[in-house]
Amino acid sequence: MHMESIGSQLRTLWIVVGLVTSAIVPVLCEPWTQLSVKNTTLLGPQLTPDVTNVSRDGGYSALINDNIVWLYDDTECMGYTGNQLSFISNTAAVADPNQNISTVKDFGVVMVGSDSHGRKEYAILANDTVGTGGWIPFQPDELQFNNKMKGQERVAIWPGTSPTPISTTQAFMYAPLVYVDYQPQDPSKEYQARGMTLVTITVLSSGPIAAREGDLIIPGTEVAFGGFATLLGFTSTTDPSSGNDTRDVYLLGAANNGLQVARVGLDNVETYTDYSYFDPQSLQFSETSPDPNISDYTQIYLPGTFTSGSVFYSKETHEIASSILLITAGPYFSTYLMIYLNRMADSTFYVRFLDLNQPLAPDPVWIQGGKGGEGIVQEDAEALVKYAWSPQQTLYSSPPGKGGFNYAGTAHPEYFNRQYFAESLYSQSTPSDQRQNAWYGSTILSEDEAGGDGRHLLISWTSQLQGGTDNGIYQIWLAKVEFDSIPGKSTGTPLSAPSASGGTTSGGQQPSKTPENMIPNSGSRIATVFGYHGWEDSCIFDAFSHMLLSVIVASGLALLL
Repeated sequence: MHMESIGSQLRTLWIVVGLVTSAIVPVLCEPWTQLSVKNTTLLGPQLTPDVTNVSRDGGYSALINDNIVWLYDDTECMGYTGNQLSFISNTAAVADPNQNISTVKDFGVVMVGSDSHGRKEYAILANDTVGTGGWIPFQPDELQFNNKMKGQERVAIWPGTSPTPISTTQAFMYAPLVYVDYQPQDPSKEYQARGMTLVTITVLSSGPIAAREGDLIIPGTEVAFGGFATLLGFTSTTDPSSGNDTRDVYLLGAANNGLQVARVGLDNVETYTDYSYFDPQSLQFSETSPDPNISDYTQIYLPGTFTSGSVFYSKETHEIASSILLITAGPYFSTYLMIYLNRMADSTFYVRFLDLNQPLAPDPVWIQGGKGGEGIVQEDAEALVKYAWSPQQTLYSSPPGKGGFNYAGTAHPEYFNRQYFAESLYSQSTPSDQRQNAWYGSTILSEDEAGGDGRHLLISWTSQLQGGTDNGIYQIWLAKVEFDSIPGKSTGTPLSAPSASGGTTSGGQQPSKTPENMIPNSGSRIATVFGYHGWEDSCIFDAFSHMLLSVIVASGLALLL
């Protein structure tokens, strides 16, 4: 009799629980906007016809003075039989808009001799035709060390990320200095970060020129700020950087457990003591730099694993009403995109967008729908610390080479896009209707066929044709991603992942249930309950979520009974 009474009470209890959860879950779970890819075209390897044979990695780019400048990390030039002709820590090339999109013209190429069949061989020479030790020049002590060690140990300068324009004719970047020991006693010490150096880039008729601005701007013991991405924006609306700058620089750096953010006024980029650092708990900038090894997700700007990537503004083509903007965000739709590879060695590109529907905290300026509810423009880089990033979605699974996984994945938004530059980067004398760049990539996609700026995106990665530290052969590969029609609110199904062969597969994967972004102290639906954004940003609670909520409600009702 006692057991039947308990069973009756439990049946009644679970009916009540079902009713309660059915009422609560839809309130807690708001839909999020998905991204959709219509097609991906594999373009193949980048071509370097001026050099006999080349093995290189990296592959970053920027539009500077009407030239698309490509930057590379270690570059080895080889003869017809695979013999080494030269080795350079970093090199540069220029894309010819009238040629195949995959073709670049290398800078600093000379004839170095002929092979046994009389065929002339061409290579890039580090000290004679490129610069001092590399296209990004080495300082005397660095060059002296490299010459002394003869390759057994060396100091390398690798671009690591795409440059950031500060005008239509000049760009800058933070490049890592790395100590390389090919035979270390401790295998984990093969690559040791020395810090980040500041590089400015201009383009003359003779080619692109890089200049070092001092030695190390950011010490190697700090997060490699700027090594993942750097954005230039208006000064902050609430807590401007020091000085009389009219623009702030936002630097994203990959730490061991996620991305961190630093900020500095453009005029003070060479003074590290003027930098400030975003604190995800207070949602404010402070003078305390984060520990690169920190594992507490509540103290990390964007938890996760990141190696290479790009953060850029994807501008819409047509005017839209702010009411529509509130329910749509994504490709070419006036927000920031983040495209990256992680540290899982899976050769997969991932994508997020800055969700203007998800402000991190109450703010009089940065409200739902963007700045003042009217979206954001390219110079609104402050939005990076005012809104949450969307859940991680798979963008493209690139085909790995025979030597192993792909790396150094990067997006190149200057292609298929006339609005690469922010309007404020043009000279004041340039009429508003002329503040646009040329259309690059017309050999495979005309502007009339593209369907708008930013709907198509060029991505690249380093493919390992042959793995190995001493005898590896590397090649830059390219693909074109076409985003589908601008989506509205989704029902929880993220991006359909295109396969390596191109096209899309049916049925997306569920959003990642991993820490997603900064955790506000209040006002973030259910984030404060579970401790991170992964649960709240996933539109549909999974079975565990329902069960946990049911147990909580059941426990409370059991006490009443």
